[in-house]
Amino acid sequence: MTILASIQAAAAEFAPEVTYLNTSSWGLLPRRTIAAVKALADENAAGRRVGAGSFDAVEAARAGFARLAGVHPDRVATGSSVTVHVGLIAASLPPGAEVLCPEGEFSSVVSPFALRGDLRMRYAPLADLAAAVRPSTALVAFSAAQSADGRVADLAAVRAAAAAHGARILLDGTQAAGWFPLDAGAYDYTVTGGYKFLLCPRGTSFLTVTEEAQGTLPHLFAGWVSAGAPWAGNYGPLKRIAPTARGFDEPPAFLSYHGAEHSLDLLAEAGADALYAHATGLAARLRAGLAELGHETVPGESAIVSVPGLENRQTDLVKAGIAVSAPAGNLRISCHLYNTEADVDRVLEFLA
Repeated sequence: MTILASIQAAAAEFAPEVTYLNTSSWGLLPRRTIAAVKALADENAAGRRVGAGSFDAVEAARAGFARLAGVHPDRVATGSSVTVHVGLIAASLPPGAEVLCPEGEFSSVVSPFALRGDLRMRYAPLADLAAAVRPSTALVAFSAAQSADGRVADLAAVRAAAAAHGARILLDGTQAAGWFPLDAGAYDYTVTGGYKFLLCPRGTSFLTVTEEAQGTLPHLFAGWVSAGAPWAGNYGPLKRIAPTARGFDEPPAFLSYHGAEHSLDLLAEAGADALYAHATGLAARLRAGLAELGHETVPGESAIVSVPGLENRQTDLVKAGIAVSAPAGNLRISCHLYNTEADVDRVLEFLA
């Protein structure tokens, strides 16, 4: 199947009633995902199911994310939010440890470290992040693609600098995974919210931990699912913790994970190369059109296009049925598999 055909087949799963270019805020749900969530909700309402949901769906979602992230499922923990995953990593650091973050990084990546009160926080411009790593740096925490403006970090440079100085890396893939090729195994930890470019219901989030880094994390949120086998740790103190990343699982939001399984399958059917080419191709068309209109955009090859100083047009665009967002003084327009050249051209016609 060609790139265009695979994207068109995946896009047929969506039925937006507006020109939807706001995946950086939340992704649209595919029909198959909605059907799975509704089916489980109906079963729960009718009492036809033993238990509120199936751990098979959780394992399928784990495997789907692992496939997309390039790691073994044993390296993936499932949860409900990026903030909880980052909080676990923040709790693992000794007092006085130095954490380096980009200036203007998303709050969920920074706050669990900064609000501890006993860590040394340093900040640097995203473009200078690799150069800011030093021998005293314990952890570099940053997003693959910035929430505020879509800039993609120089991942290779940060990895090289961290390796040279013995620092660990926490990468947030929330604004990247689903359109950007993510090699989670290249980082000590990754965290990814599922409800944006992964097109999952909110309440799904994935933590990856390398086998070596797994030993650094405390079992701060250990509960009945931490034993790994469903229903094996319901009562009393756990006698064993799962030896894989499953030991860091949160009890699942079954409705969300029953949907996530199908959203991640859809992304796999579309293919990583096709998703990247399609989303960045649309973004390039948009940047070129905006330049012709005299608007300066944040440079790069991201699927997220940001126009500084144009945030005041967001309300008018939304009223016209064009869904976009306006964080941090930018008009933010994000492209994904369900978008078309016609969507991009409609934005340009409106702004003209």
